[in-house]
Amino acid sequence: MPDLDMLDKFFSPNAVEARLYELWEKSGAFAAAPESGKRPFTIMIPPPNVTGSLHMGHALTFTLQDVLIRWKRMAGFDALWQPGTDHAGIATQMVVERLLAAEGVSRKELGREKFLERVWQWKAESGGQITQQLRRLGASLDWRRERFTLDEGLSAAVRRVFVRLYRENLISRDYRLVNWDPKLQTAVSDLEVESREVKGHLWYIRYPIVGDEGWSITVATTRPETMLGDVAVAVHPEDPRYRGLIGRYAELPFVNRMIPVIADEYSDPEKGTGAVKITPAHDFNDWNVARRYPKGGLAITSVIDREGRITLGEIDLDLRRQDDADFLRSLDGVDRFVAREKIVAELERRGLLERVEPHTHKVPHGDRSGVPIEPLRTIQWFLDAKVLAKAAIEAVESGKTRFVPEQWQNTFFAWMREIEPWCISRQLWWGHRIPAWYGPEGEVFVAENAEEAQRLAREQLGRDVELHQDEDVLDTWFSSALWPFSTLGWPEETKELKRYYPTDVLVTGFDIIFFWVARMMMMGHHFMGDVPFRDVYIHGLVRDERGQKMSKSKGNVIDPLALIDEFGADALRFTICAAAGPGRDIKLGRSRVESQRSFVTKLWNAARFCEMNGIAPVADFDPAQARHRLSRWILDAADGAIAEATKALEAYRFDEYAQVCYRFLWNTYCDWYLEFIKPTLAGTEHYETTFQPEFRAVAAHVFGIILRLLHPVMPFVTETLWHHFGFGAEGSLIRAPWPTVSGQERSESHREVEGAIALISEIRATRAVLNVPPSRQIPLLYQSNVPLFEAWNSEIRRLGRVSDITLIEGAPPAGCVQIAIDNGATKAFLQLADVIDLDAERARLRKKHDEAKAEFERHARKLGNPDFAKRAPPEIIEETRAKMSAASAEGKAIEEALARIGGS
Repeated sequence: MPDLDMLDKFFSPNAVEARLYELWEKSGAFAAAPESGKRPFTIMIPPPNVTGSLHMGHALTFTLQDVLIRWKRMAGFDALWQPGTDHAGIATQMVVERLLAAEGVSRKELGREKFLERVWQWKAESGGQITQQLRRLGASLDWRRERFTLDEGLSAAVRRVFVRLYRENLISRDYRLVNWDPKLQTAVSDLEVESREVKGHLWYIRYPIVGDEGWSITVATTRPETMLGDVAVAVHPEDPRYRGLIGRYAELPFVNRMIPVIADEYSDPEKGTGAVKITPAHDFNDWNVARRYPKGGLAITSVIDREGRITLGEIDLDLRRQDDADFLRSLDGVDRFVAREKIVAELERRGLLERVEPHTHKVPHGDRSGVPIEPLRTIQWFLDAKVLAKAAIEAVESGKTRFVPEQWQNTFFAWMREIEPWCISRQLWWGHRIPAWYGPEGEVFVAENAEEAQRLAREQLGRDVELHQDEDVLDTWFSSALWPFSTLGWPEETKELKRYYPTDVLVTGFDIIFFWVARMMMMGHHFMGDVPFRDVYIHGLVRDERGQKMSKSKGNVIDPLALIDEFGADALRFTICAAAGPGRDIKLGRSRVESQRSFVTKLWNAARFCEMNGIAPVADFDPAQARHRLSRWILDAADGAIAEATKALEAYRFDEYAQVCYRFLWNTYCDWYLEFIKPTLAGTEHYETTFQPEFRAVAAHVFGIILRLLHPVMPFVTETLWHHFGFGAEGSLIRAPWPTVSGQERSESHREVEGAIALISEIRATRAVLNVPPSRQIPLLYQSNVPLFEAWNSEIRRLGRVSDITLIEGAPPAGCVQIAIDNGATKAFLQLADVIDLDAERARLRKKHDEAKAEFERHARKLGNPDFAKRAPPEIIEETRAKMSAASAEGKAIEEALARIGGS
């Protein structure tokens, strides 16, 4: 071996991870090679926020991507994993504003130009921390090609796209309802809004019916402060209680506005009173009701301003009664929640408040500001997404882009077929400034730069005029929607663009199917004429060990960097991979990573065994020349593992890939092959010492296959062992070829060895369920398949802890427990009469069976209780199902044990 030092007793990740990663990166091991002539394979990183730090969601996404990219690299592809970060408009601006606040300076005091200088300064000094953390995870991105969404090249692409879409009449400026954050003073996307459960009230308010004194219609609302902007009361068209009121008018308290009672299915007869107030300027559902209303729709009256205060600008107080006008003036400029209290008090004073009920409901909050979001009508830039969505929908319908798992395409269709205009403007300073300039009379000139805007103004107005650029910036999702082609050099026709677009697979979470995946598809098809990726692999969420969503408030957030520090990147990566089944969330905690570290340790211990027994690669070793049945069996098994692992990765079954590797290393290679050949290697089985060289060569060859199979998921420990054993130079495993199936037919030896393994496994299982002490040697009797017992006599005795093996005729003596394999064709008996009390063992097992049955029934009753199913959190229901399933499995295992010893 080239490395004269023996392996340490334990693998120390901290001693090798940083050094190996630096070696890989500096040697260009991560680099794509456009001139190579190899078939390209491309993955685009979902660009993390430049403000971000590595969390478990990142660890999941980037581990799965790295497994794919390392596998494809080894499989001979020109693999590009495109790195980069997102400028994260709101998040970054907030970070810098907090820093300024600590200095006693505000953004507005500093001014736009100076503020942006400070942001760029912060980005240079502190931004991009996450890219260093991704290195800790082992992510093998082509860092030479790293991009940033505010790079000049990407910014040029954004401007080109905006201008083209505007000139195609797909972008326009309009007054519409948006999510407005009163604290951040900007429109925000749905993804930046989180619904929080709030304990509030339901206020029942009487609206007098015009022309019928003493008659009123009662509405129930959680937001009495918006009633000043009510334009109608809606009832369900088939609600018999209100049929006589449809088409009549109610008087809006305080405002004295006559508002119609209209019929609309939006009103739910089962909720509240069945009558709802319609305030289209401050509620998205009400906005849609107003647009459906005939005769030009209902009026839109805004009564809350951008600061979240009551505004009466659209209410003519001179037309109101004096007492109402005075009350309304007392509300003008008052915070919305203070105004709520004043309005409720005044309604009660006037006898218009029927009743108040406690009511827990969800209220949308800004995920960064933490304040309730206000649906607000503002002037914004909008993209006609419905037009762009058509091609994206067709791409999925036709199979040009497929979702894995397939059911996520239904989520995609649901969003895309009901898509609304996309609000693409934000009232921020950090971001891509909207390339629109305004003339002296409000004329709009959309251009890629100020010079072109000036030229357009001159052509239209016939003279030079002073222009000022739009103050707003674009939604961060607008620039990230261009990521698959802007990062490759578009709008220039670069060699990278021609080679790596469209990309092969996108790996991401379901929560951004609409916000990012769909928008990349719309933009990619529109500007490139093809889909941006062939496959979209959607993974679940990372939850804690109980299945609860991780959150700071619950105190169950897990830091992946802390897990890497404690257990190593390989253990974390393997844990994630093993748990990443299709369509399900991942339960992960410290104990699970600690448990999977044992697999890393198993690999390390296998390497130490090989080293101590002289197992090392043999130059020019030809597996086809192996003669011993064990050699041919393990080589056949290796072919099977290669085929299964490859098939699993091709299908994005990361969990199955991990399971194949786990079983082959732990069970097949370590528990059986190395155990089988151990005496021969030690020289204790003299009749087989002639096979020592072959066993060592085969063991080394198969160990090399194991290292290559495991490298995509456990890169650090495999790379360390690859070099230590002399398979290649340090840092070379990342470039080693992915193992391929030999192509030889499965040998007869495979069936023979599998028969011995099945027999020994049954002996072990029987001993375990019957609590036979491990140290006790037990006689074994058999009636059939003489060749099996004669050929494997030594292995059966040693590995099954059998004292002697005897062929018998007729019925076995009393006190024997039967063992059968090959569907009963091969029968054997363990003589246990003198070892355990079979009657006592039957009694013990029956008691355990009763306990397991009771446990199963207890959980089944709980799940069958409608009240439990309705009230229990999803993670508790899932945990109960798991306990019921475990009790069922335990019961079946006990039944099998009873059957072995003649119980019932």
